[in-house]
Formats: sequence, C-alpha cells, structure tokens
Amino acid sequence: MRLLLLLAAGVFLLDLVTKLVVVATIEPGEDIRVLGGALYLTHLRNTGAAFSFAEGFTVVFSLVAAAVVVVIVRTARRLFSTGWAVTLGLVLGGAVGNLIDRIFRDPGFLRGGVVDFLSVFGPDGDVWPVFNVADSAIVCGGVLGAVLALRGIDFDGTRAGTEPAGSTGSGSRPVTMGE
Repeated sequence: MRLLLLLAAGVFLLDLVTKLVVVATIEPGEDIRVLGGALYLTHLRNTGAAFSFAEGFTVVFSLVAAAVVVVIVRTARRLFSTGWAVTLGLVLGGAVGNLIDRIFRDPGFLRGGVVDFLSVFGPDGDVWPVFNVADSAIVCGGVLGAVLALRGIDFDGTRAGTEPAGSTGSGSRPVTMGE
C-alpha cells in the first residue's frame, strides 16, 4: 500500500505543478512547439472525458472519478503485488489530479475544466489529442493493469489458482511483481 500511495502522491504532485506552470505561463489557446516540433505545449480546458468526449457531463465525470478514488483506496488493503500497486498508484494519482481540477477550477464545484497542455504531432503533421500528466498516468496504469490481468496476476501477487511465491502456507504474502 505504501508504494501505491507514494506513486499516487508523486503523480498528483507532478500533475499539479505542471498545470500550475501552464496556467501561469501559457495563454489559453497558445501553442508552443518544442523538441523540433514533435511536441507542443498549449493551454486548454476540457470539461469532458478523453478527447473532450461528452462535454457538459462534468458532474458525472467528477462523481465517477471520486468513486474510482474510493474503490482504489479500499482495494489497496488487499494488495500484495508490486505490479498492481504501481498500476493502481498511477490511476489513483491521475484520478485525483483531474478531480482536483473539476472541483476547484472555473466554472465551479464539480464542473471545472481539466487543464490539458501536451500534444504530439504525428509523422504526417496531424495533431494528436491534448492531454496532461494525470491522463498519461491513467493510460499507463490502465495498460499495465490489462497486462497483469491478461497474465492472470491477482492483487495478492499470485497467478490465478496458485500460492504466492515463497509461501509457507502461513498466510504471509510477499510483495512481488506477480511471479
């Protein structure tokens, strides 16, 4: 649980600091190309979900994010897998980062726009969706969670139907990557 909370706190703080810098230094809608034009920084407010899907449902997304936070914190007590701790730490940090925007940013409580500021250009110059650190953490956590689930790794670090590695049957469970 400690790893999960430390990672979540790190993701949240990095997300918060980057958003504060963006809000203080980049005008809304301004584009700044970096890394030879492969990446650009901008300042947008997203009141929807990923790719600005379902704008206007900000309250619903806020409540879903709050529920995700509660479920992860409750699930954390059952974790004995480093892989799942990393997965849920990334998702928790990202969910809290975006939820804070929805709670405290204009236009008001549970309706605020999430600050998005990163985008990449495709090889043909097409612009990809704009995102933030929290979004990146949620996606990485989701991919890692899918890999762990496909490999049959449970929250206790075992593969489905096996005892934890090094288990003596005494109920002690090592922290593992699921191997």
